[in-house]
Amino acid sequence: MTNDASNLAVLFADVSGSTRLYETVGDAEALATIGRCLSLVRVACEGYGGRVVKTIGDEVMAVFPTADLATEAAAEMQARIFDLPPVGRTRLAIRVGFHFGPAIEVEGDVFGDSVNVAARMAALAKGEQVILSAQTAALLAPVLRARVREIDSLTVKGKHSDIGIFELLWQASDSDLTALATRPVTPPARIRLHHGAREIVLGEANPVIRLGRDPQNDVVIVDRMASRLHARIERRRDKFVLVDQSSNGTYVTVEGEPEIHVRREEMILHGRGRISFGHAYGGDSGEVLAFSCTD
Repeated sequence: MTNDASNLAVLFADVSGSTRLYETVGDAEALATIGRCLSLVRVACEGYGGRVVKTIGDEVMAVFPTADLATEAAAEMQARIFDLPPVGRTRLAIRVGFHFGPAIEVEGDVFGDSVNVAARMAALAKGEQVILSAQTAALLAPVLRARVREIDSLTVKGKHSDIGIFELLWQASDSDLTALATRPVTPPARIRLHHGAREIVLGEANPVIRLGRDPQNDVVIVDRMASRLHARIERRRDKFVLVDQSSNGTYVTVEGEPEIHVRREEMILHGRGRISFGHAYGGDSGEVLAFSCTD
């Protein structure tokens, strides 16, 4: 058994639209088709010094010693799948994401933060797309660095800073690529929360707060209509989102707008307003969390 930390490029690739494939061509043909796609992915990985860690359903996880090799393999597997003929009316495609960083190998499997980030990159990719982190893009050789473009940044759970997102332009021609508009520079997002006499400011260094009756929450709500783990407010780049996970729901009133009932849903907070837990705001009915998205 090995339990050594080392820097690896962790890559995930999965067949895009596999559910539709099963629906349109039947289980047997869909399973065989996905198997062919994953075999081509494996060949591309091994051709560039990679090791397939495991295959789960329609997804492959592989590791590479360098970011350059992972990039070459990602381009190769996309090209191989692109050349396959359609199955029925479905054009085959894969989504690929990878990240280079510290990882721990244990009995052939790989663990660590880099695995989580790589999986997030793959989840962001669309069919025929390769997504990698800014940290990984910065490590590429100049010839490969010229084939990536920055497309966005996102807030990742457990990370204090946003992660830059790059796309690998694996096709020989860029003529069919969507032209990217210049992304506006936005100031760091902050929201001020007031619960009784307490003030809490959420921002890049403090991106999430949990609310509910359970003492483990960041803000404990004693109202019996509130759930033990009622809701959370989290930063997503330049926005703050209320995520309700309660039985009775959360009631949000933005200044100048009607009250909104959010139950097992999400809502982007804006402007100024108040939040009540488990029941509509009644002026003096239970606890209230006031918020302001402007300083």
